[in-house]
Amino acid sequence: MDLKEKLEYLEEIMDYEDEGNLKADMLLEDIEEWDSLSSLSLTVEVKKKYGNNLTTEEIKAFKTVQDICDYLEKLVK
Repeated sequence: MDLKEKLEYLEEIMDYEDEGNLKADMLLEDIEEWDSLSSLSLTVEVKKKYGNNLTTEEIKAFKTVQDICDYLEKLVK
């Protein structure tokens, strides 16, 4: 999964309104759609797709979209 695919995947999970404009360097705290429901959706999707349990501590450590993309990259390897 390349960066573009990861960003599209995250847009889906977040129900991101400005489709196609999510950027890796964006701060999660500045993204209105990044909320508790989005983090829960991400947790469920990671479990379904990769069989990995995403912990609360890992979610809290995410500060940017790139942090999530990096996490997803580790799961693929």
